[in-house]
Amino acid sequence: MNLLRDLREALGAAGVLTAEADLRAYRADSTHRTEGGILAVVRPADTAQVVHAIAACRASGAALVVRGGGTGFAGGCLPLPGQQAVVMSLERMNRIRCVDPVGNVLVAEAGCTLARAQDAARAQGRLLGLDHGGAGSSTLGGNIATNAGGNNVVRYGMAREQLLGIEAVLADGAVIGPPAALRKSNAGYELQQLIAGSEGTLAVITAVALKLRPAPVDSATAVLGVRTPQAALALFAAAQAVLGDTISAFELMSSEAVEFHFDHVGARRPPFDARVPWLVLLEAESASPYMDLPRAFDALLAAQSIEGRVLDGSVAASLAQRRSLWALREGIAIAMGESRWPMVKTDTAVPVARVPEFIERTGVAAQAAMRGVRPMYFGHVGDGNIHLNLLAPPRMPHEEFRRRAPELSGRIDEIALMLEGTVSAEHGIGQGKREALGRMRSARELQLMGAIKDAFDPGHLLNPGKIFACTPSRRPGDAALETR
Repeated sequence: MNLLRDLREALGAAGVLTAEADLRAYRADSTHRTEGGILAVVRPADTAQVVHAIAACRASGAALVVRGGGTGFAGGCLPLPGQQAVVMSLERMNRIRCVDPVGNVLVAEAGCTLARAQDAARAQGRLLGLDHGGAGSSTLGGNIATNAGGNNVVRYGMAREQLLGIEAVLADGAVIGPPAALRKSNAGYELQQLIAGSEGTLAVITAVALKLRPAPVDSATAVLGVRTPQAALALFAAAQAVLGDTISAFELMSSEAVEFHFDHVGARRPPFDARVPWLVLLEAESASPYMDLPRAFDALLAAQSIEGRVLDGSVAASLAQRRSLWALREGIAIAMGESRWPMVKTDTAVPVARVPEFIERTGVAAQAAMRGVRPMYFGHVGDGNIHLNLLAPPRMPHEEFRRRAPELSGRIDEIALMLEGTVSAEHGIGQGKREALGRMRSARELQLMGAIKDAFDPGHLLNPGKIFACTPSRRPGDAALETR
């Protein structure tokens, strides 16, 4: 096969995988799986090899699917059903090029994991603002390509808000870069911000320059019990008034979700003696040694307890206790990911002020659609991104639940959109949310997106069929319009 020969000539034997035993590790992300469709996995060692691999795919007409750490939820790093594609993993391109603690910039290759970049920043007394549960596996290129969210979006923003500069290879082999470290530049269109969040459909990201910040010298963490989501929202407003922009996380968890975590680990370590309906994880951080964060934190909790808004509370007095409190929140996501119980997972967000309404409406709608279904709420109430997972009723056959799952998911999506929200808050469109995109964007917006895709990748070489359901003979915007 000429394609494989050309790829091996460009990347060497170590850079091209074709044996099924090797391909197995590249056949899934967190929610999707493919049993076929991978012609080869290419693993370039530098940007020049990325250029050569793209040229080989372009010459043969093979689709190219770029893969980060495989931690996504939308199937963006996998070939479509029936598609034959070359999968490109940048895992060998994992070097940190520089860490500048004066300019507060980190430059690293796309295959560097988020956790490694965080460690490199921390070693220089700096903080990388992006953080989430997949940090140990996800890569910087994947995080920027999908505009990843996470636990501290409320303070630092999503992945694209960490971005200063980018190096990327276009479908025609041209290289944009190197990644600029400028914080101020008005030199025309910001192409890097088009590539960020484009899920590998416009270019292959090979390196990024990211903002750093002074590392926190003090932090305060607590898990607090509240009666209702509305009380949690009022607590958030009060926390902002007292703590200002030191709030780095404000997470909401239903007691059912926390108990699901306890059942999964086989141990019950509730933070309070009495059960509370809802739990809030609040964390604040300060990079100034002159701010009395503990005093401000204590004042907030005391006032909210007197007002009756906080039913109970557990404040971390050590790093070990902080980790145990975060284990409640992170343990829910782990339990949901590892459980074999059938469930519908959603990625919704609504305006922060409408979070209580979203929770109330979806709870009623879920029971109306499927009696006995178990809603589990957890997520980032500080930015409106509440994760709702719906577990099958205990006595319902699993096959029946899977058959009815699309209807259940659709009802949740409808409520999120009715509340001026989104059904793709932090995991992208990929192949799983293409139909939903037509309900979140206007016809004109879809046409403009299609024109951008055509300008960057007129042959639809890069990740074809992701975001837009289309073929190279049709404009992506036109194809998207056909789904409306």
